[in-house]
Amino acid sequence: MENIAIVEKNGPNYSLLEVSGTINSYTYTEFQAKVYALIKQTNLVLDMSRVVNLSSSGLGVLMAAVDDGESLGHKLYIMKPSEVVRLAIESTGFSEMFTVIFALTEVI
Repeated sequence: MENIAIVEKNGPNYSLLEVSGTINSYTYTEFQAKVYALIKQTNLVLDMSRVVNLSSSGLGVLMAAVDDGESLGHKLYIMKPSEVVRLAIESTGFSEMFTVIFALTEVI
């Protein structure tokens, strides 16, 4: 069975979710619940360096979270995307809508 692990941490002007494992149709609901709840409250950083699979379900969560955040004045950051995540985002044709960072010091 495919698994996802999510660890939540908080910074001064953001929440950080360290995500590892697979984000697909079996696991995305937990990911979705955490992402949607946090982007409504603050800027959200997703450390996706240990994500090994990102399906269209997971991409849909990311795209909706960017839109939700923008409407509330919050920003979604994708930190250190794994190769799988980078390629999945590029495949959407909307890679310019995502802010990719490599350190928490880049959070505005």
